Amino acid sequence: MGRTGTTRRRALLATGAAAAGMLTGCSNDSPGTRRPSGRSADPARAEAALRARLAARSTALGDEYDAVIARHPELAERLTPLRSAVSAHAVALAGGRPGGASAAPSPSTAPPVTPPGTPSATAAGSVPEDPAAALRALAAAERRTSDGHTASLADAEPELARLLASVAAAGAAHAYLLTKGEPR
Repeated sequence: MGRTGTTRRRALLATGAAAAGMLTGCSNDSPGTRRPSGRSADPARAEAALRARLAARSTALGDEYDAVIARHPELAERLTPLRSAVSAHAVALAGGRPGGASAAPSPSTAPPVTPPGTPSATAAGSVPEDPAAALRALAAAERRTSDGHTASLADAEPELARLLASVAAAGAAHAYLLTKGEPR
C-alpha cells in the first residue's frame, strides 16, 4: 500500500488516541471534582442543551447525505450505510435508546431527526454536479462534524463524552471511506 494509506491510518489512529486521552481526563465520576459549567447552574439542563446541539449537528450532516443521494442516485448504494450510521448517531446523541425509548430532553430542546431520503432545501442546492466533487464535499462535512464533536468533548459529562468520542471517530472513518485515501 502506498504512503497515503499509511498516513491516513496514522491520522485515524492519532485521532482515536487523542479522543481516548480526552476521555481519560473526563472519566473521573466523583461529584466533587466536576467542573462547573459556567453556562447553567442546572447540569441536566446544560447536558440537554449540549445533546440538542450535537444531535442537530449530526442531523444537518444527514441532510447533506440526503442531498447528495438525491442529486446523484448512482451513489446511493455507497452512501446509504454511512447515512444510516449518521442517523443513528443523531438519535443516540439526542438521548435515544435502542427500541425507541428515549432519555432525551423535552421535545422543545431535542431536534427532530430527519428520516433518510428527505433532503433539506438548503443542502440540495449546494451539491456539486460532479459525483467525485460531491463525495469530497461530503467528506469535508464529515470532518467538520467530527471536529465539532471532538471539540465538544470538554463540555460533556463522562457518559456522553464516551459516546461523543465514538461518534467523532466514526465520522473520521466515514470521511476516509468517502475519499478512499485521496488527498484533501
